[in-house]
Amino acid sequence: MELAASERAAPFTLPARPAVRPKAIVEQADSTTGEPAPGGTMVEVRALTLAYAEKVALKDINMDIPRHRVTALIGPSGCGKSTFLRCLNRMNDLIDTVRITGSVKVGGVDIYDPALDVNELRKRVGMVFQKSNPFPKSIYENAAYGPRILGVRAKEALDGIVERSLKDAALWDEVHDRLHDSALGLSGGQQQRLCIARAIAVEPEVLLMDEPCSALDPIATGKIEELIHALKEQYTIVIVTHNMQQAARVSDFTGFFLLGELVEFDETPGIFTTPKDHRTEAYITGRFG
Repeated sequence: MELAASERAAPFTLPARPAVRPKAIVEQADSTTGEPAPGGTMVEVRALTLAYAEKVALKDINMDIPRHRVTALIGPSGCGKSTFLRCLNRMNDLIDTVRITGSVKVGGVDIYDPALDVNELRKRVGMVFQKSNPFPKSIYENAAYGPRILGVRAKEALDGIVERSLKDAALWDEVHDRLHDSALGLSGGQQQRLCIARAIAVEPEVLLMDEPCSALDPIATGKIEELIHALKEQYTIVIVTHNMQQAARVSDFTGFFLLGELVEFDETPGIFTTPKDHRTEAYITGRFG
């Protein structure tokens, strides 16, 4: 669904709040390319408000998400964190009653610009869902799906992409001798890593993960967490999790959502040891949630 400019300017507004920008996010520039270096901002969110019909689900969200870092979004069920995640690749556009105001920029590009090609956006911003959802195709065809959609046809090129993405997803060694077997025959953890391989096969800049370990056992969860640590060298990762221990283990920055508001956003050690807002402290210490 393409949102017209008039729809994006729907008349519901809230008092503006400043962007949340932890001190550790420092804009730097590569001396040879002039491009922002790791440590700068990758996703810039300003005054983002979202409503489903008359129900406001996100209220004036302002956030700078750092490049090549892992940002975790935590908060109780229904607090808006998954809705916010879906705003970053415009998946909420698929809901007829949604109204969105504010701006989201990825790499400096306004992703809600009516002229933007949404397919191009979703190439730049990949997503891995809560439940692993491999296609009922072979392992090879799952990993090759995105590149094929983008027009890659040469077998040699596809072979290279499949191998690279499966290696980056820490799955190649387990499946390289059965690439043409059904992906549905893999274990749950392997299926989720295949979904990650499928997402990164098109080399996105941002990788969104919505509760990627919630259906996995501890061993499979550990492999996904190790993978997240490795992937942040290449991608900016935003992960929604209900598991605060997981957020503390895998993330560099953490945002706490409550009732559609971003209550606090800071470096992860600060959020978990010295939160600035009493609501964050109450949630972290288990007094509600």
